[in-house]
Amino acid sequence: MSNKVIEKISELAESVLSTTDFFLIDVEIRGGDTPEVWVSVDAKDRGVNMDECAEISNELSFLMDAHDIFSGAYRINVSSPGLDRPLVDRRQYPKNVGRKARFKYHKDGEKASIEGTLQEVSDEDVAIKLEDDSTVTVPFDKLIETKIIPSFK
Repeated sequence: MSNKVIEKISELAESVLSTTDFFLIDVEIRGGDTPEVWVSVDAKDRGVNMDECAEISNELSFLMDAHDIFSGAYRINVSSPGLDRPLVDRRQYPKNVGRKARFKYHKDGEKASIEGTLQEVSDEDVAIKLEDDSTVTVPFDKLIETKIIPSFK
């Protein structure tokens, strides 16, 4: 699928989300004969429930039909990013403070990786508490990937 289609769906999704406390994480199109549109949304300080995903899906589907995004049938799936998905938007970080994560980042021209607890988030960086109780601060512009490590307590 072309990037223009993804851009248009993203624009429509942003307009649906503009009246909510959700924000768009990603739009992907998969599938062959019947395209599958995967829309990932998140909220700053809470989870996203299935009823909310269904409501966003209905509104977005209506707009996509009105704009003739696809000539035939398609499927749309709206969900929050799963635990296996890295954090991709700065707005996802505050609600994950206190959770353990794996951070990949640039350090002195090399790639580095650490595990620790996301302790603090500012506009410029994140503070990560390590096992030995020391703290490492990594600027957002040096972060490559942050993945939350699920805790099943």
